[in-house]
Amino acid sequence: MDEINIVKIGGKVIDNDDAREVFLKKLSKIGKNIVLVHGGGKVANQVLSDMGIEPKMVNGRRITDAQTLKVVTMVYTGLINKTIVSSLNANGRLSIGISGVDGRLLDAVKRPVKDIDYGFAGDITTESVNSNLLANLVELGYMPVIATIAADRGGQLLNINADTVASTIAAGLSKIVKTNLFFCFEKKGVLMDANDDSSVIHLLNSENYPKLSAQGVFSEGMIPKLENAFKTINQGVNKVVIGNFSDIETFFADGECAGTLICK
Repeated sequence: MDEINIVKIGGKVIDNDDAREVFLKKLSKIGKNIVLVHGGGKVANQVLSDMGIEPKMVNGRRITDAQTLKVVTMVYTGLINKTIVSSLNANGRLSIGISGVDGRLLDAVKRPVKDIDYGFAGDITTESVNSNLLANLVELGYMPVIATIAADRGGQLLNINADTVASTIAAGLSKIVKTNLFFCFEKKGVLMDANDDSSVIHLLNSENYPKLSAQGVFSEGMIPKLENAFKTINQGVNKVVIGNFSDIETFFADGECAGTLICK
């Protein structure tokens, strides 16, 4: 096996049935080794609201109390995960849905309380990734589809940020195989102007990223993605691409691709 590609899908693509199906049909036709990581926060928020529970977020991170943990576990590992897997299977791409709990894919620790108590939110490291499990599933011909619920060594379920899961799995796998990471969402890439969808920055590296960051170019929601991206590059991931879900085929093509390419 020459490489594995980690694809993270989230944002409005998960919420929109039509957009999700367009993406999954395209993904199912790509003849590469792929691990798919999905979010689903907006769907979980809707279910929480329907139950009379107000979703709580701080700096883009969910406050996961005991009731919220039950809901996100059901939504992420159940409804969303199985909807994605069934669609991929129907489109001819054999897939298997798992979470960080299954086969101890991700050993998490509860996030320590500092300024903010995030509740049952978890943190993971590259050392906590069961990379061999994913590599074996890929070798068997499956596309693993990962829901971002994990557990600690005592069996306590924990909610993990989906971008963090994708980045950490990519970094973990990079220790045994060439690994690429793709963040797919509704924007065309990292934008120079958040209000201009055509202002895509096509290349970010260790030279121009600090300069643009100092100028305040990047939106608040994009900063954690970029920090994760450069962290994984420094940990051995070959490349990271951030871009629109509908351009997924070009991310795997040779030559210049759509979206934003991040490399050393």
